[in-house]
Amino acid sequence: MVAPIFKVCAASPAVTALLGESPTRLYPFGEAPEKVTKPYAVWQVISGSPLNFVNGIPDTDRYGLQVDIYGDTGASVEAVATAIRTAIAKRAYVTAFNVEGKDPDTHSYRKSFDVGWLARAQ
Repeated sequence: MVAPIFKVCAASPAVTALLGESPTRLYPFGEAPEKVTKPYAVWQVISGSPLNFVNGIPDTDRYGLQVDIYGDTGASVEAVATAIRTAIAKRAYVTAFNVEGKDPDTHSYRKSFDVGWLARAQ
């Protein structure tokens, strides 16, 4: 019951060009290391459920994800958002645009969006 966002994004050359490889700086929410190199992104499940059937085991799960990108410039977070959106476009879709701006305390730029994802149950 894990959305495959990391697997899909880590396989995208456009995403890894911006977020690196080994590690790819796309983390489950709350797991980004202290003082991580920017830009980086975090994701979290904000909703979800199996697609249930009366006569069988669910074979697909529905996820609502929130993706948050942090960086030193507005352009860097926009580039990462575009790369992630393009990488997941054939598997999921953006359902909402959320926060966008500069944090007054950390001075980091942030962009956030929600994703709807259907994935084979594991």
